[in-house]
Amino acid sequence: MSTADTTLGVCFVCLIEMNLHRLCLTPRVSQKLMCWRYYLCRSLFSRGQTRRAAPHVYCPFRKGHEDSPPARPTQYQSRMMKYILVTGGVISGIGKGIIASSVGTILKSCGLHVTAIKIDPYINIDAGTFSPYEHGEVFVLDDGGEVDLDLGNYERFLDIRLTRDNNLTTGKIYQSVINKERRGDYLGKTVQVVPHITDAIQEWVMKQAKVSVDDDNVEPQVCVIELGGTVGDIESMPFIEAFRQFQFKVKRENFCNIHVSLIPQPSATGEQKTKPTQNSVRELRGLGLSPDLIMCRCSTALENSVKEKISMFCHVEPEQVICVHDVSSIYRVPLLLENQGVVGYLSRRLNMPIETRPRKMLTKWKEMSDRSDRLLEHCSIALVGKYTKFSDSYASVIKALEHSALAISHKLEVKYIDSAYLEPSTLQEEPVKYHEAWQKLCSADGILVPGGFGVRGTEGKIHAINWARKQKKPFLGVCLGMQLAVCEFARNVLGWEDANSTEFHPELKYPVVIDMPEHNPGQMGGTMRLGKRRTIFKTTNSILRRLYGDAEYVEERHRHRFEVNPELTSHFEEKGFRFVGQDVEGERMEVIELDDHPYFVGVQYHPEFTSRPIKPSPPYFGLLLAAAGKLQSYLQKGCRLSPRDTYSDRSGSSTPDSEISELKLPSISSE
Repeated sequence: MSTADTTLGVCFVCLIEMNLHRLCLTPRVSQKLMCWRYYLCRSLFSRGQTRRAAPHVYCPFRKGHEDSPPARPTQYQSRMMKYILVTGGVISGIGKGIIASSVGTILKSCGLHVTAIKIDPYINIDAGTFSPYEHGEVFVLDDGGEVDLDLGNYERFLDIRLTRDNNLTTGKIYQSVINKERRGDYLGKTVQVVPHITDAIQEWVMKQAKVSVDDDNVEPQVCVIELGGTVGDIESMPFIEAFRQFQFKVKRENFCNIHVSLIPQPSATGEQKTKPTQNSVRELRGLGLSPDLIMCRCSTALENSVKEKISMFCHVEPEQVICVHDVSSIYRVPLLLENQGVVGYLSRRLNMPIETRPRKMLTKWKEMSDRSDRLLEHCSIALVGKYTKFSDSYASVIKALEHSALAISHKLEVKYIDSAYLEPSTLQEEPVKYHEAWQKLCSADGILVPGGFGVRGTEGKIHAINWARKQKKPFLGVCLGMQLAVCEFARNVLGWEDANSTEFHPELKYPVVIDMPEHNPGQMGGTMRLGKRRTIFKTTNSILRRLYGDAEYVEERHRHRFEVNPELTSHFEEKGFRFVGQDVEGERMEVIELDDHPYFVGVQYHPEFTSRPIKPSPPYFGLLLAAAGKLQSYLQKGCRLSPRDTYSDRSGSSTPDSEISELKLPSISSE
């Protein structure tokens, strides 16, 4: 084809592109013209007449184009990884994790494959030995990695599966470098922070960014990196220096920095203050990183004058100043960023040939956030635990409850109860707290006893379980909660008064919960039964099995050192306390159910770690259904919800009467 023919063909394509929507043609004729345009473009750009990538052209007759976003150019697959570094200033705990997850969500909604890395500057190897009071929940991954709770946000928002190497700590980096030095990999050189530590950080990030996190095993195209702490912390200096070098290694068009900063608004004046943000950005620039987007955390929407002031003093355009104010639901944060043009800016800044129009995925997020604001019916769950003073200690548990409550169109009310306040000793020492705790427990629609460690508060949990069993209140016990349910039944039904766990009392006549053979009492870190394990249902007569879609087995994440004593299980079975789920070898008891009870379920694993906003965890889902009085109706309908209790699967429609799809529960993997 000659140059003139090529030019003429391009002109025809452009004319069709600009005027097709203006022609008064039947839909069938319009589709044929669009199909002709598609094949013309393919033929033009496949002959090597130009170095530009062939533009994507929608073809309604091409397989896979009927109801899907246009495919990206094939050349994009071979381009370099795009890195988005999220840093924070002024204070910690400002919401970097939610913002990083939201950025990844809106990019994934554009058809990109997104992964995430969390950097924690502490010297610990992992989060396994952290106190819940100090650092919040320890999140467990499929491979058994014990990581920061922000990785739970990444998995829930992006619906991906991360590994332990997606959580990078100072301890891991130094351990890696020291091991190399001991092996002689540095050939006798003096090992220093620069370049050896900084190089190790860069190598780790580049290697882990290429690891697939989706079920389709496709290499990610965008890596969102969250740097914990705040700019200026001594602990984070090696990481800041590493990324200062990194931005030149991967080139400017493949790296950008999002800086999250606080805009305080003193109640005395009501004025939004920008000085902390100015100082934070100045310090970040002094360390060699310039923010491309400044995301301002504030209680109310950012005023235009404030945005212009930040733009002027921080050397960015006004469009690069993004307002992230407080919203009714975290599900609105991706929508907030998308509405302010974040996708469009990142597309231009990182040279990503993507379409910026909203996708179905983002439409579902809008429906979820809209629904959460419209909920009228309430459902209360009493969370009986040891770490209730710090809500982050049960972050994934709360999210799993929220996902389930949203799926059945109920507003969730969590009643936090310190289990120690339920014990008789508290009645003598602090009677007010004792009565308040019991009032909360008795008024709740359902009871949840999550996991934990240590003897403090365990008797209070047993009292709560006893009340749930006798009063036939919906109950879910997770990990330690399940073990204590076994102890309670042994004491009050089987008559074994000293029944307990060897974790609390090593010498017992009836050790109904014992330590596992692989448990190493001399070392705490990494000695538990961790990660994704298979649980086999040994009977079809199981509520939980039906909630899982009548699956023969499930794969969930574990984190425990103790197990139910398999030698005593027959005594429980005789009294209607059934162990309906076991491990693959049939040695460990994983799931319990009580006969003649609306919902009395215990699981040894932690189902909250795999709960997703649109795919709630079945055990938590069953608890909310039972608490709302909908469980039997749900089971009788073949485990299907009514149209008003499911999310619409139609783009652009959020009405409850529109076409809907069945509620998606976690998929059951097969070998």
